[in-house]
Parts: sequence; C-alpha cells; structure tokens
Amino acid sequence: MLQRTRVLIAVKTYPVLSQKYIELVCTAGFREDGSWIRLYPAPFRFLEDKQRYHKYQWIELAVKKNENDKRPESYIPIDVDNIVVHQTIGTERNWADRKRLVLENNEIYTDLSQVIQGAHQNDFSLAIFRPSKIIDFEVKEVERNWNVTNQQAIEASLKQGSLFDRFKYENFKLVKKLPYKFSYVIKDCHGTRSRMMIEDWEIGQLYWNCLTNNDEKTAIEKVRQKYFENIARTKDVYLFLGTTYQFHFKRAPNPYVIVGVFYPPIDNQPTLFD
Repeated sequence: MLQRTRVLIAVKTYPVLSQKYIELVCTAGFREDGSWIRLYPAPFRFLEDKQRYHKYQWIELAVKKNENDKRPESYIPIDVDNIVVHQTIGTERNWADRKRLVLENNEIYTDLSQVIQGAHQNDFSLAIFRPSKIIDFEVKEVERNWNVTNQQAIEASLKQGSLFDRFKYENFKLVKKLPYKFSYVIKDCHGTRSRMMIEDWEIGQLYWNCLTNNDEKTAIEKVRQKYFENIARTKDVYLFLGTTYQFHFKRAPNPYVIVGVFYPPIDNQPTLFD
C-alpha cells in the first residue's frame, strides 16, 4: 500500500535537464511533524495546472522511499496524477504561521561544521541554517546553453512522448538555462566564511522577470538589490540547505547548496522584560 503524506512545500530548485526525466526539479518541504522530506524526481512542469503547487502550500501525495538515493529524506512521488493541493500558508502577522510550521519543530543550525558533519555521517541532507552574517552577494557568469548533445536527446524523447505517456508534450518547451550563478557569502557562529550557491527557482525566475530589452546588467542589479540590499540586510534570514546527490557521499568539504531562503520580517515586538 502506498504511503500518503502531507507536505508543506518549502523548496523548489531551478529545473535542470535530464535525459531520463527530461527535467528535474528538487522539491522539499516539511511533514506535519516538522520533519524534512525531499520529493525527487518531481515532474513539476508536467503536472496539470491544478496540481502545480506553490511554496508554502500544503499538498498530499503518495510517496515511497527512494532506494537509489540513500539520503535519509529522499522519497519518490508516486501516482502524481492524484496529488491533492491544499491551502497556502500566508504571511499575515509577520509570517507567524510560516514561522511556527517551519521553525518551531526543527533544529536551527548556526555552526556550519555541524551541518556538514551531518551530511558526512548521512544523518541528514536537508537543514535550516541561520548565518551570523551575510557578507556579500556574488554573481558568476556560466555557460549560457545546455549541453547540445543532451538537449537534442531530450528533445527527441519529447517528440516520441514515450517517457511519461500520461503527460502531454505538444506545447512543452525546455526551461531556459540561467547564464549566471548566484551565491551568498556568509559567516557562521564561529566566524567561518563560506560561499554557497543559491539554487532556488525563485531567484532564477526573478532574473528572467527583471530581464527586459536584454539588459543583463540591470537584471543582475535588481536581483542583487532584492537578495542583498533587501533580504540580507533587512530580514530575519534562514537558509534552507540541501546536499547535491553528486557530492553527498563523496565527503566534499561542503556538499551543500542553498535550496531556499526563508526571510520573515525582523520581530521587533517588545517583551515584558524590555
């Protein structure tokens, strides 16, 4: 019998191409008890419109443990045609409901070495990390196009329509590759400095939304303004960290990337002791 579970979606990474699955989107979130769960692979852009869940939205779906991915939180979505999408948790009262669901039942790490050790021991591969300081926001230009051979093979599979017969491909277009990588430079509670890439779909979509008249310089500046001038300097920032499958078991010095940024307003409410 398939295990059905409720998940509060908190992570959707920017899509990457896959010859096996056409596109891969790493989706992750929290069960009702607050524990992390990774849904991978998730054919997000092939879902019906009514099933295309948003961040901070409850969904219900059948899952099974991903035996090919030994990271503890990794599960495969099953019977995706029957994903049920429920209510979205809003940002009222300074994100009170989101903070309760995300922060109250999870350990909040401030020591990056503890997070890395957790991955090396395969205790966990998803974590909430609160940096002591976000020093900078960096942008690096990368390859502008997908690997031609992979893209051609994937486009051929789309025409055949054989990978997922239940999906309709006739109007499907492969996602555009981001020509830049965005990173935070952070410090942890011991002052250890790290540079971590931000793989969140939200930052990628922001770049495309800001790109007008092919003015990349302005688009980059607008992304920087939001993520550094606005979020990093004015919000209470928590980073959702996730390991990459490629580096999790290779004991990389830091196998994590930033898969989501959680940024409620800073709570300046006075207490009885102020």
